Amino acid sequence: MKRILYYLSCYICIFGISSCVDIDNYDEPEETLKGEVIDVNTQKPMQTEVSDGGIRLKLMEYSWSDNPTPYYFYTKQDGTFNNTKIFKGKYNIVPQGAFVPLVRTDNAGNTTVDESQTIEIKGTVELRFEVEPFLNVEWVGEPVLNSNGSITVQVKVTRGTTNPNYQQNVTDIVLYINSSSPYVGENNYDSRYTKRITGDEANNAIGKVITLTTNGSFSMNRDYYVRVGARIDFSVEGTKRYNYNESKTVKAL
Repeated sequence: MKRILYYLSCYICIFGISSCVDIDNYDEPEETLKGEVIDVNTQKPMQTEVSDGGIRLKLMEYSWSDNPTPYYFYTKQDGTFNNTKIFKGKYNIVPQGAFVPLVRTDNAGNTTVDESQTIEIKGTVELRFEVEPFLNVEWVGEPVLNSNGSITVQVKVTRGTTNPNYQQNVTDIVLYINSSSPYVGENNYDSRYTKRITGDEANNAIGKVITLTTNGSFSMNRDYYVRVGARIDFSVEGTKRYNYNESKTVKAL
């Protein structure tokens, strides 16, 4: 009897494994979605950060369902994207980041603005989105390496939109520094030297040229990467996201 039960258990396991293999026999995704998120003010790609806190694209595939589960992926630091692993199908696509939302609703939940794009993805598809950033962060001159090893920069932070719904107070302006990578921002920086101003000091800096100097001093024998980010008191999908200027390299002496 025990032997019969043993063989029966083996048969059930083999049958179950075989069934799983048959069900999960899908072709790998091989379509490509590429493009850029553009700052409408400068007509240049939006500066952001890599991964969490940066610009992410929300994809809704309507090929098989009217209520699909969203699929997300992030752009690169310069606002460009190139995903080569997309399933073929019909998608609604919208970027989410530190800019005026492209899909907006009124207090009753009715859609008032919809600048998302619905397309068929087959082969390689290229998209371009133009957005209004919450803030513009501009370099004023070049970063300066001081004699004690600190770095001083000048920047100007201004409003990127005239829409009053997205002109909340500026809560943070941050000079980020990283010695290992140009991919520097709120999710990748050296906290020992990064300079952060907050509250009224940050909000009162709007429209002015401000000077920021890294905290402490450090080795002058290696390159460093610096960048300034600023954010307002507004959450996009649960995260208060930063607007940035371009990363710059401060060369070793």
